[in-house]
Order: sequence, then C-alpha cells, then structure tokens
Amino acid sequence: MNETLGELGREEFPLQPQENQHLECVLETEGLRRSLQGLGSLVTTSAVGRQTVASGEGMRQAVVGQPTAVTVTTKDKDGELVKTGSAAVVAEVTAPDGSTAHGHVVDNRNGTYELLYTLRAEGDHLLSVTLYGQPIRGSPFRVRAARPCDLSQSPDDVRRRVKSPGSGHIRQKAVRRPASMYSSGKRKENPIEDELIHRVGSRGREKGEFSNLQGISASGNNRIVVADSNNQCIQVFSNDGQLKLRFGVRGRSPGQLQRPTGVTFHPNGDIIVADYDNRWVSTFAADGKFKSKIGAGKLLGPKGVAVDRNGHLIVVDNKACSVFIFQSNGKLVTRFGARGTADRQFAGTLDGPHFVAVNNKNEILVTDFHNHSVKVYNSDGEFLFKFGSHGEGNGQFNAPTGVAVDANGNIIIADWGNSRIQVFDSSGSFLSYINTAADPLYGPQGLALTSDGHVAVADSGNHCFKVYRYLQ
Repeated sequence: MNETLGELGREEFPLQPQENQHLECVLETEGLRRSLQGLGSLVTTSAVGRQTVASGEGMRQAVVGQPTAVTVTTKDKDGELVKTGSAAVVAEVTAPDGSTAHGHVVDNRNGTYELLYTLRAEGDHLLSVTLYGQPIRGSPFRVRAARPCDLSQSPDDVRRRVKSPGSGHIRQKAVRRPASMYSSGKRKENPIEDELIHRVGSRGREKGEFSNLQGISASGNNRIVVADSNNQCIQVFSNDGQLKLRFGVRGRSPGQLQRPTGVTFHPNGDIIVADYDNRWVSTFAADGKFKSKIGAGKLLGPKGVAVDRNGHLIVVDNKACSVFIFQSNGKLVTRFGARGTADRQFAGTLDGPHFVAVNNKNEILVTDFHNHSVKVYNSDGEFLFKFGSHGEGNGQFNAPTGVAVDANGNIIIADWGNSRIQVFDSSGSFLSYINTAADPLYGPQGLALTSDGHVAVADSGNHCFKVYRYLQ
C-alpha cells in the first residue's frame, strides 16, 4: 500500500480539463431563406409617360365640391397596353389662384389607374398627370369647374330631349364627344346629356354583386345574363335589373365554372358559357342546370361566344388567337386564325381576340384587341373586311372588346382603352357614340342589345353593368 501511494504521489495530474482541437461551423440556411422571402419582391413595369393616355370627362370638366374621376391607361414604348400595376402615377391639380393639391390615385393592378380629385372653386384648373415624373400624353389638362346648379335639370327636360327607343333611326351624323361645358362661350342649360337608364351591381361576392364581370348577353324574353368572372358564376337579371338567378361553383368538373368570360343565349333558351380556365364551353338550361360541354382538348382560352343562324357555336379562343366553329353536339366544323397582323390573323402577346357577334347575314364579327380593329368573316371563316385603327378619334380604337349588331346591321363596339361605346354602320363607317359622360365607363368589356332595344354593357372596372338608351 505504501509503495502504491508513493507511485501515485509522484504522478502529475492536470488541474483543469483538457480541450481538443476540433472546431466546426454548421450553417442553418433554411431559416435565413425563409426570412429573405419575407423581405419583399422586385416590382417593375414597362409603362412610359409619352404613350400613356387618360380618358374620362374629368379631363375637361368637373363640379365644384363633387369627386371627379379620370382613368389612366398605361402603355409601353411601342404603344401596347401594359397589363400590370405598381407604376408611379401622380396627379396634381393647380387652382386658378395658383394653389396646388394632389389627387388620389387608385391602382387597379391591371395597368389602369383611377385618379380622383375634388375641386373647391369655379374656373379653369390645370390637371397634371405624370408617370415616373414624366407627363403622360396631353398633360396638363385644362379642367373647367362649375357650380352644381349649373348642371341641374328637371325630369321634364330629360323627357323632351330623349327620344324613346324605336321612335326613329339611329343618328347618322358623327358626333364628337363634348370638349367643354361651354363650347361656344354661352352657358348651356344641360351641358351633360347622358343616355344611362340604370346601373346594376357593385363590387362584392354576394348575389347581385360582381368582381370583374366580362361577358354579357340578352334574350328575347326580358333576360340579361352576365359572366361574373372572378366570382366564378353566372348571374341572370330581368331587363330592369332585378336578379333572377345565380349559378356556378368554382371547379373543373362538368357544370362547375372556373373563370367564365363569354356568355350568350341559344335560341332554345339555353345559356352558353365560355370558361377560360377550364378550357371548354358549357351549356346550361334556362334554370341553370348543367347540360353539356364542348371544346375540351381543343380550346386553350375561350373568351367570346355567339350562336349563328345555323345553330353553330362561334367561339373566340383568346390564347390560341383563333376562332372555332362547333356544331351544337361539339363536332368541330372549322377553325381559322393565328397570331399575327394579317387579315386572317389576330394579334396578342397574352391577349388575342376577345368577343364575337353574328349579324343578320350570318357573318362573324370579331374584335381584334391588340390590332385595334374589328374583323368580319363569312360563315365559313373567309375574310370579308375590317375597320378601325389605333387612336382616340371617332372610328378609332384603343383595344376593342365587346361587339353587338342591331336589327339594321349597325355594329356597336365597346372601346376598352378609350372607355366608350361607338356605333358603326354595317360596312364599318362611324355613325355615333353612346354618351356615357355623366357616369363614365371604366374598361368596358362585353355588350349586348336587350329585348326592349337598349344597350347593356359590362362595366368591368366599375364592377357593374349599365343599360343605355339606343335609338334604332
């Protein structure tokens, strides 16, 4: 024991624990990646000021103390419509005394913006609209502000001024949009003559409300049917705006709607619906019950739809830049069109041709959105003629959408980018426009003639449809 203790006493033991030489760095990148994703996103737009345009009566006139709106449509350097938002649009109003105020800008996230401003004094104001600090086309605009009493009118004045539908032929003389409340220096009693009968709906998801309505059609038995695109349903109203029926549920199975865009009535009373995202056309009975579908596997993005005098379904394929003609049983009769600018072609990067109508000669009229024209074909798809060009003047278009034909063969066109409705004769010569000044349209899409002779238009940007007087 003494020897063992002695050996242990002679041993040297460390007073502190020893350390090894190992060192390793472990990177936890997953948490960092999740954090970086939440920092934001890169936003850009191809919009330029010199091509961007404004529309609406708010560019010319306003009522003191009442909100006034102007629609700005952004375009790229080539004059093509920009479909994305987030551009830096600024509106500034300069009063007669030199004071300035900024207007409120609403980004609709589709390349269009709504400018809202309220003037507090009478007289001439300057409305300056800039995009990334550069003035848009025509800016600054001279706006004349008047007192509300200057715009007052009695119901008797309206009845004396407006003819009833069917009381005469459509106005044959080209009429310019009013440039000013006081075009001759003499104050007018009724400076704004609007042909609006009623406005139906507002933004929302409930019955009678809309979110980006697109196609609209009317039947001969007092019915107006609307394709409520973002709410993924069809809503049916009487001619006086009373909701009668709502159907459609989001989905991809037969009878469910994914993104209804075009809609029309079949002569037998059925409702035909072009479903853009489901890539087919569905047929529903008048009570909303699903009956059949056609075009699955053939269509890429059906938008407009019409029925010709032979009972054939005319379908405008927005993505394929083509027009399909089907028998009612779904058999393909013919197809024509491709991407391009020729007579039998339709332009489009993301958006090709939009809507279609059939006239009393069984000819097919197609709105060529990006070619800013309307093209007319015979029932076999052979090109006949076209009309329209890019611009803001009478007979010109800034991306036409809805199309309808009256009993006399006159052609009614919704001018999307210019937010107006124009009327042409059967050969495509400009006749007139439907005055929408008092409650301006905002990106109109589909339109139709009602059974009582009025024009119904899907006012997509305002999430409602409007019915206007129309003299045939």
